[in-house]
Amino acid sequence: MLEDREYMRYDDGRRRWLSVTTVLLICLVAVFLLQTLLGAGFGIRIDRALGLSLEGIRHGYFWQILTYQFLHATPWPWHLLFNGIALYFFGRALEEILGRSRFLTLYFAGGLLGGVLQLLTTWVFGRPEWVPTVGASAGVAGLVAAFCTMLPEREMYVLIYFFPVRIKAKYLLRFIFILSVFATLFPFDNVAHAAHLGGLLAGIAWIKLGWHHDFNQLPWERWLSRRRENPRRIKIPPGVELRRSAQNKKRDSAEPFLSSEVDPILDKISAHGIQSLTQSERQILEDARKKMERK
Repeated sequence: MLEDREYMRYDDGRRRWLSVTTVLLICLVAVFLLQTLLGAGFGIRIDRALGLSLEGIRHGYFWQILTYQFLHATPWPWHLLFNGIALYFFGRALEEILGRSRFLTLYFAGGLLGGVLQLLTTWVFGRPEWVPTVGASAGVAGLVAAFCTMLPEREMYVLIYFFPVRIKAKYLLRFIFILSVFATLFPFDNVAHAAHLGGLLAGIAWIKLGWHHDFNQLPWERWLSRRRENPRRIKIPPGVELRRSAQNKKRDSAEPFLSSEVDPILDKISAHGIQSLTQSERQILEDARKKMERK
């Protein structure tokens, strides 16, 4: 929905800090502190029940595919720190571009696909089934891949062995992707590279399928739309025709048109700034605001 876009809402700025990215970061820090407290103070390792493992899935612990994304290695904070930094920088940018709901869906889609691929490689290569996978890395990898696929020419600074290196987004994505594939096939450390690879694939697919555009419905959104339009089969007596009001028809036809006109402009603002808009694009944006106010 266009209302989900930050550009299309009037806001006094007082609650802007409470973004989905901020909420995710707060949750990750809170869970990390809980993990550390239970582990150091009481000897309780919640990663055995909430971390993702093939053994756990075999025992029916299906919640692990979600809960593992909130856990991190303890007691040292480096795992959480690196994931948090990437989530903060890429998450803020993508939340502005995608809107809150699609940003959150992309994040958890990366975590889901990453978890599935990690389980699959554990089974295929005969790796230890009881070792839990933890971390937000798969979801974060999905965000990084989506950003780099959508804005391949954007230049950024990344830390390589604590040295800042300037690199274009497309080259960063290629480097991370090749590293993840190699380390998945030939593991050389204890990092869940298959989960990273799954997140990268989810992020790339998200952009290639055009799901970053509001006017392209997600598969489950199409299904829900059909369910709402036809909640049950109703027998219509002969000679009786169901007609929608002219106002409903106008609204239904206007929504896709409005999204198709405005969405590319919003992407342009995100990529190049509002100063890059032409006069006609500024007028379209202003007309869209007025239409939304009349809803």
